[in-house]
Amino acid sequence: MILVSGGSQGIGRSLVETLAATGRETVFTYHSGSQRARQVEAATEGRARGFPLDLRDPDGPDALLTTLHDEGICVRHLVNNAGVSHSGLLAMTSDQDLERVLQVNLMGSFRLMRAVIPHMLRLRGGSMVNVVSLATLRAMPGQGAYAASKAGLLAMTRTLAREMGRKRIRVNAVAPGFLPTGMTSGLKPEEVKALRRHECLPDGVSMTSVVGAILFLLSDDAASVTGQCLVIDAGASL
Repeated sequence: MILVSGGSQGIGRSLVETLAATGRETVFTYHSGSQRARQVEAATEGRARGFPLDLRDPDGPDALLTTLHDEGICVRHLVNNAGVSHSGLLAMTSDQDLERVLQVNLMGSFRLMRAVIPHMLRLRGGSMVNVVSLATLRAMPGQGAYAASKAGLLAMTRTLAREMGRKRIRVNAVAPGFLPTGMTSGLKPEEVKALRRHECLPDGVSMTSVVGAILFLLSDDAASVTGQCLVIDAGASL
């Protein structure tokens, strides 16, 4: 079974619906968008099921995995996609702002990885894909808190890949560039222009490319790939 966090919108929703279209059964989490979650379930004709999860709750991931286990669901693949953003210069970022971003993007993702490891060990293998950001690779003014949370997740990706490789558990990441999603919908036009100005490809980053990269890393075609970060940024990091 594939578990996708933050599967009711954006990259997560596109991924869940793509998986369902290819016949893959999926469970996904959502925080507050229960109506969107029901829409995803309907769109996938029941091949995807949504479960509420607050990644700020230290006990949330373990409770979710217990629920899945009780229903006979064993997770072989995890996509850590859920996240929150924060825009603001670091000098103007409060402790509370930073803690909010770290709690979801770093701590929540860490707890989910830790919670699924026993499932993957029972299955004698598995894979994880963490969605990070281009902001982990190049400095973006105003994105310091978000970048710090995703950089921490990328470091965990590489460490866990080393720690779990002998158990046939692969851990990778994807780093998308700017992509129009609910998370970026609040950006001003000038902010979007600044984020895209280094792109080499005129059409920018497509959802299809990001989802395709995740699917590759989950697949047997990537059986020899672990500890890596695929950058999908239309050349912005060159």
